[in-house]
Amino acid sequence: MTVQACSSQLPVVTATLIENAQVAKGLWKLRIEAPEIASSFTPGQFCMLRIADRTDPLIGRALAIYSTDPKVDGRRSWIELVYQVKGRMTTQLHRMVAGQRLQVWGPLGNSFSAERVDHLVMVAGGIGQTPFLTLAREALGLESFGTSTTRQNGYAQHVHLLYGARSADYFAGLDEFRQTGLNLELATDDGSIGPPQRVTDLLKKKLVELQGQSIRIVCCGPEPMMEAVSEIAHQHQVRCEVSLETPMACGIGICFTCVAKVKQEDGSWDYKRTCIEGPIFSSTEIIW
Repeated sequence: MTVQACSSQLPVVTATLIENAQVAKGLWKLRIEAPEIASSFTPGQFCMLRIADRTDPLIGRALAIYSTDPKVDGRRSWIELVYQVKGRMTTQLHRMVAGQRLQVWGPLGNSFSAERVDHLVMVAGGIGQTPFLTLAREALGLESFGTSTTRQNGYAQHVHLLYGARSADYFAGLDEFRQTGLNLELATDDGSIGPPQRVTDLLKKKLVELQGQSIRIVCCGPEPMMEAVSEIAHQHQVRCEVSLETPMACGIGICFTCVAKVKQEDGSWDYKRTCIEGPIFSSTEIIW
């Protein structure tokens, strides 16, 4: 493994691909040797990925950090990233095999808050489940992440994952989520699991069920779904954080390709870089 510095002094790691396996229809999971990132990231952060020694495609791809190995003497060895095969970069990526090299830099962006709550409700659509496995483990007190001594684990009494997809073939990592002990509920557009419904239907029912208890929602997935979740949270006066999936080119705030419209305190709005000020924002801040 070799390390070089990018223009922001963030290490760019040339790392070995350990495993590249299909986990659902059109979805694959990478395991990469990256101890620097694995040991320092917190749930919700992401990294940028490029195929080493290739210039096509030239720019990197932002991927949420899905999982990592358990700590040994306070250190971790690898990270896992889930991606959808769609486009030139990911088409090349899914053909790679163990032993090949990737360039990765991170961890980048901010993380989900770790405030105490009775119920943490995670709402995922498409491949939006990817930042939630480590968050569930942290919230339930199973693991701690990062190097900060101020970020505590075990801050939720109960964790719920409401996970929606087009059909049952697109769900990934269900057993891994179940192993955390969270409450898992699935919604499919075509009714291949349960009645045809959207994940927002599950959310509406869940908020009625948990009425009177402290709740926080975290959400990741297609923008129309996140906008709908934001509106539901507002109606029920529940705090909601969204993890934006805005396309990125650099991941370090230089290119300004990942900007989102964010409300300001004076009522105006401004563009904020998803890679620096995000990817996680309060849902009330976003101008959808």
